[in-house]
Amino acid sequence: MKIEKAFVEIKINNLKKVYPGGYEALKGVNLTISEGMFGLLGPNGAGKSTLMRILVTLMNPSEGEVLLNGKDLVKQRKEVREMLGYLPQDFRFFAKMKTWEFLDYSARLAGMRSRKERMARVDEMLGSVGLYEFRNRMANKLSGGMKRRLGIAQALIGEPKIIIVDEPTTGLDPEERIRFRNLLSNIGQGDTIIILSTHIVGDISSTCNQMALLNKGELAFTGSPEQLIEMTKGHVWQIEATQEQYDELKVKYPVISTIPSGSGWELQLVGDNVEAYDPQPVYPNLEHAYVYFMEYKLNNWSL
Repeated sequence: MKIEKAFVEIKINNLKKVYPGGYEALKGVNLTISEGMFGLLGPNGAGKSTLMRILVTLMNPSEGEVLLNGKDLVKQRKEVREMLGYLPQDFRFFAKMKTWEFLDYSARLAGMRSRKERMARVDEMLGSVGLYEFRNRMANKLSGGMKRRLGIAQALIGEPKIIIVDEPTTGLDPEERIRFRNLLSNIGQGDTIIILSTHIVGDISSTCNQMALLNKGELAFTGSPEQLIEMTKGHVWQIEATQEQYDELKVKYPVISTIPSGSGWELQLVGDNVEAYDPQPVYPNLEHAYVYFMEYKLNNWSL
């Protein structure tokens, strides 16, 4: 007998959010998200946090609809919340609880009534995020990276089908950032959706097979990171420049990196028809693609 794979999907249709005073945070967003890791990228003020707050039922849209596995986010709020796990950017916990006590509390909130089942689940989650040996440490005594791992553990404790993570690696050192991204990638191998909202390009390129760009409340791009990179080929350049040339170039083009080189600079920049100072083409990465698309294409960087 063939067992069909569980269906997991989010459909966002003509989603709008207008705040009091008339500010439009979202301007008719249409997006379909399927299982796996999905990256939501954009600058501050793009509308990412507003979209996240709507998806986790903390805010109602002004217009449009969101369907999570066919359930209407506004009309079937209780059913939707049972599918969700959420790690906010400003993750908080009760400082006077031990690590395991906080997860046990989270499990009870998720509807787990049996203490025996909760304890087994708590130990399982502590092991999966690398915190089992710290289970008796007070939660407020954990390091920043450990607190973020505790945060993802509480988001997962109820075995949600949709996990939403907002700016998860902000403030983490490089080692913890890598550890956290690997943890999310492992979780994303199952029949779940993980939405990673961030302004850190490296978090998307290292974990997500699909992504979207938000800009000024509008969906500017949706597809794979590779597709966005492909659009940038032939628009990334490396130039050896003097200080005077650098001062001239940074006005004309978005400069991505500057490395001191002898008496001048080794620059990487993005742009069309770059001809001065012997530019050498560079194969783009996602950071190049993001800057080219956002600054040069969308925000009308002028020569």
